[in-house]
Amino acid sequence: MDRLWPRGLTKEQAAINLWLKEIAPSPGLRMWFKHDPKKFLEFRTHYVEELAQNPAVTILSNLLTKHKNVALVYAAKSEDINHAVVLKGVMESM
Repeated sequence: MDRLWPRGLTKEQAAINLWLKEIAPSPGLRMWFKHDPKKFLEFRTHYVEELAQNPAVTILSNLLTKHKNVALVYAAKSEDINHAVVLKGVMESM
């Protein structure tokens, strides 16, 4: 769910059925954030605002009604400070 495919991993190796890269933060937001822990709370706010306007959320919502498990794949080094954490929270509220 990153907009950029992670280096060193082919799509075949990842065995992912759908790469919904449109659900990732906008390039501008991602570049501003740069995974800086000090910016995470503000990043969360901006990303949730983006998601509220993002048509890909409908696709994600449909996937959640059809599938018991949906994997969020991300390339960030931190497990706690990344956009997947924010998206997971949004998904849990759907």
